[in-house]
Amino acid sequence: MLTRRHIRVKVLQSIYAYNQSEYQDLDKQEKFLWYSIDQMHDLYLLMLQLLVAMRDHAEDYLEKSQQKHLATALEKNPSRAFVDNQLIDLIAKDSGLSQVIKNKKLNYWKEDDEYVRILFKSLLEQEWYTEYLANANSNFNDDRSFVIKLYKEVIAPNDKLYEYLEDKRLTWIDDFPIVNTALVKILSKVSKKNCSATLIPELYKNEEDRDFALQLFRKVILNEDKLNKEIEGKTPNWDKERIAELDMIILKMGISEFLNFPSIPVRATINEYLEVSKEYSTPKSSLFINGILDKLVKDFSEANKIKKIGRGLT
Repeated sequence: MLTRRHIRVKVLQSIYAYNQSEYQDLDKQEKFLWYSIDQMHDLYLLMLQLLVAMRDHAEDYLEKSQQKHLATALEKNPSRAFVDNQLIDLIAKDSGLSQVIKNKKLNYWKEDDEYVRILFKSLLEQEWYTEYLANANSNFNDDRSFVIKLYKEVIAPNDKLYEYLEDKRLTWIDDFPIVNTALVKILSKVSKKNCSATLIPELYKNEEDRDFALQLFRKVILNEDKLNKEIEGKTPNWDKERIAELDMIILKMGISEFLNFPSIPVRATINEYLEVSKEYSTPKSSLFINGILDKLVKDFSEANKIKKIGRGLT
């Protein structure tokens, strides 16, 4: 589920937190790094569970509507398209997901059901929801398309949900866009045959990615003085105090990748950190970082400091 860029962002945040702490404890900060990354997986599971919670709320809503004293004909015989949605039914019945939710105590929607009601109310206002309910012959593909639309147009953009997640766990705000993208991608691949194998992805693509996170964090923290010297003199128009803290960390992470990760192409490193800077630092940061990293690559190449393995990596 995690990409290398997501890992870089998590490492950036952990290094920043380490630098800001009064008592710098490397082991403690490493634990926070793993905790922060694991939180992303928890959020993914919680969003899956939210789909089930909305389905259950819809069933409740139908039952109460049928019991009205002056119920309309439509309320007496409502469409059960959402309640019987085949994809959500697969999610609800997946034993692996249920067990993980139970073990992690993530079933928040029972206690915080007001957010389920808010989202369901928003769903009722959508014209395409009415159209979906009117389709008496929906198949699995129709149901899956509906769930993806529900997530993309009702759940993901909801401001109240965003505020809830921010209050629940601070790290989830940065994770939310990443989780949204991953969840929609995975939902589009789920079928009746592969649900159990597809529904809960591995957090890391492979063990190499997990090791990359740890090594990048350590290389920056443990080589602080060396990295500062590499940057000194490369920013003649900038006093050290004028360079944003995040920009300094990004530069150090870039240098660490140039010198310590032979399988990562130089251009890939630069491009990744330019994108990270655009999202997490100042408006002018990407231009500044691009100029400094380009200059450093030339100097390192001339000094034969960059050792990359494989074709096209320099």
